[in-house]
Amino acid sequence: MDRLIGTVSMGVRTPIIETGDNLVDIVFDSVNKAVESKNIELKDKDVVCVTESLVARAQGNYATCEQIAKDINNKFKADEIAILFPILSRNRFSIMLKAFALSGKKLHICLSYPQDEVGNYIMDRMDLFESDVNPYSDILSEEEFRKLAGDYKHEFTGVDYISLYKEMAKNSEVHFFNNPKDVLKFTKSVLVCQIHTRDLTKKLLEKSGAEEVYGLDEIMTQSVDGSGYNEDYGLLGSNLSTDDVVKLFPRDGQVFVDELQKRLIEKYNKEIEVMIYGDGAFKDPVGKIWELADPVVSPAYTKGLSGTPNELKIKYIADTELKDLSIDERTEKMRERISHKKDDLKGTNETLGTTPRQITDLLGSLCDLTSGSGDKGTPVVLIQGYFDNYSND
Repeated sequence: MDRLIGTVSMGVRTPIIETGDNLVDIVFDSVNKAVESKNIELKDKDVVCVTESLVARAQGNYATCEQIAKDINNKFKADEIAILFPILSRNRFSIMLKAFALSGKKLHICLSYPQDEVGNYIMDRMDLFESDVNPYSDILSEEEFRKLAGDYKHEFTGVDYISLYKEMAKNSEVHFFNNPKDVLKFTKSVLVCQIHTRDLTKKLLEKSGAEEVYGLDEIMTQSVDGSGYNEDYGLLGSNLSTDDVVKLFPRDGQVFVDELQKRLIEKYNKEIEVMIYGDGAFKDPVGKIWELADPVVSPAYTKGLSGTPNELKIKYIADTELKDLSIDERTEKMRERISHKKDDLKGTNETLGTTPRQITDLLGSLCDLTSGSGDKGTPVVLIQGYFDNYSND
């Protein structure tokens, strides 16, 4: 076995991107320079991954709080609306709440407890366990919730999100419950702020008598007074840019990845894949936060990245079929077994313990961890060897 290194993930530095920059040119040049600086040989099925924020910045896909407020008023005719089950986040949601408040409508901020959809806790779980409160049925006012939870602050950020959200939306009341239908006790006009369960909640509310129901994915789906927009995800995937501006999830991503792939193939004569990535799909073991606050991990990718892995579990085969062989025999037999595996291994014992997730979700998680979320300055990630296996030299 001559090859001793498998998958390699490398962050690639780029210039600081601004609206109007030709991102295809910039990423192409950045990858070329990185490859040349390290004498890297690009190969078939290498993957160039670009963070969604870079694409959105180059597109100028932004909206002001005033523009978002106008779209809220375009959609909702009632004088008061419920903001149902938002996540607890300064970056992801507080700026949107500020925009909703500018609509002039009374807001009912409805929070789930003891945690939000992606795992941010709003209270100590032990306080809930030791109380008589039933989180599946009980609706709590702010006063009742404070008696239960006190002035709880988020473990990582140190923020009291109840106080923060009330400060962002002064004309608001805060309620705490977990049954979506309970929102109709306060108003029949509801903005569903859930990310991954939004469609189910919207259908449930519509069947239960709600009169106006929209999701975050239905706000800012078209330009408002020259704003950016996202026709597929609206405000989902957006985050704070400035105190009054939101950066939206990028649009027209397929055009970008296809053009960049074309340039790379022409340059290197290799079938290089390209994808846009946002949040990784993984859960923090300490804070219990599920990282995926974007609606999808990858909003656009080239066709070679479709599907799920088709992998054998080396440990399972080694412990069952190869356990009585010598080390050289085990190695050779394993490589032979992998090289002759079936095209579809789904449901077979030899796949036990493998990860049946979308390839783009797996790659996106790797990219998110590689590029980080702060000052690494590597919003492009080059991945090599991801589609290789133990049988490849």
